[in-house]
Amino acid sequence: MRFQYRAKNAAGRTVSGTVTAENETDAVGTLRRQGLTVLGVTGGKAAAASRDGETRKGLFSLSMGGASSRTARVTSQDMVVFTRQLSTMISAGIPVVEALEILQEQASNAGFKLVLGEIVSDLRTGKDISQAFGRHPRIFPKIYVNMLKAGEASGQLDTVLNRLAGYQEAAAALRQEIRSAMTYPVVSLILILGITIFLLVFIIPKFKSMFIAMNVELPAITKALLATSQVMRENFLLCAAGVIAAVVCVVLYTKTDRGRVQKDWVMLHLPVFGPLFSKVALSRFSRTFATLIQSGVPILGALEIVCETSGNLIVSNAIAQASESVRQGETLGEPLARTRVFPLMVTRMISVGERTGALESLLEKIAEFYDQEVKTTVESLTSLIEPLMIATMGVLVGGMVLAVFMPIFKMIGSINK
Repeated sequence: MRFQYRAKNAAGRTVSGTVTAENETDAVGTLRRQGLTVLGVTGGKAAAASRDGETRKGLFSLSMGGASSRTARVTSQDMVVFTRQLSTMISAGIPVVEALEILQEQASNAGFKLVLGEIVSDLRTGKDISQAFGRHPRIFPKIYVNMLKAGEASGQLDTVLNRLAGYQEAAAALRQEIRSAMTYPVVSLILILGITIFLLVFIIPKFKSMFIAMNVELPAITKALLATSQVMRENFLLCAAGVIAAVVCVVLYTKTDRGRVQKDWVMLHLPVFGPLFSKVALSRFSRTFATLIQSGVPILGALEIVCETSGNLIVSNAIAQASESVRQGETLGEPLARTRVFPLMVTRMISVGERTGALESLLEKIAEFYDQEVKTTVESLTSLIEPLMIATMGVLVGGMVLAVFMPIFKMIGSINK
């Protein structure tokens, strides 16, 4: 039986022709053995089914009125599942277009359905896979598109997609570790702040008239507490507006280039959380760089993407400086060491990897090491922050209670005399 096909050759060009095989699966297998990345295979009943599928897809797209591919949002977990399933289907010999159509039909996200439909349409008109995905940067970031491009060129699209899914899973796990580390202290600080404001605005003022009636000399701590309470009670809206304005100003400042640099420097040097943020940045750098190089992305292109995805401007600037040195003919390890941002262990391992030709595997080992370091640091922070928050709450509330009861104790002492 003869099948018509469209595929990408090793040079990345779209080719078409016919192939003889017993069925569609055999046709795809034959083409893959020739080093082609199959985009679509049609013939006999398959062509009719494809046309029917196009009609159903068009009718379905029209019925999705409110959804828009430009505003579509996809969770990181959905992206992992999508990438893994696409890799599995391509490995099983299903053409890219057909695999995307299957994933489009089963997608529960209306916006993502439209995105996949547009990608399929682009592929049918002859666009490269990376070009079709690259038209949707809100969903498929630069690292995703460049890895697809490398996989397309090498004819190993399924392998690259599988590697990309693993990268996404590791990145999602890293983000979850950061959330775990930050959730408890943030919630605790909000709770402490709320309790403090409630006591100062609603509870402490009730003791003022009692202290006046007692006619005793108030300790300095009590006077300070009453003065603070009075200011907050009489100017509550003004204080709230001032706090909100300060927060907005800080946020806007951190959007500027100078503000971003200062914010990211502070994050890396915070007393408690600085080491965690530093390890997260190193893990992200190593894993992203390793994944890109393994997928066939050139080292300068990989450094450019890593620079954009590092998540910290201090680290990004260091990578950019090192990239410029590599462009001028240097190896990577020494320029990274000169930035004084990367630990000696990291730069030495990169230098060894460059000399031995095992850069990808050593970068993976660095990423695994820092992933474990992040987990250990999060566990340590959790055990440290819990008693620290309890102690902070105890000092604040205990200080207020002491300030309130000191005049009472003083009055009782004078009565006993």
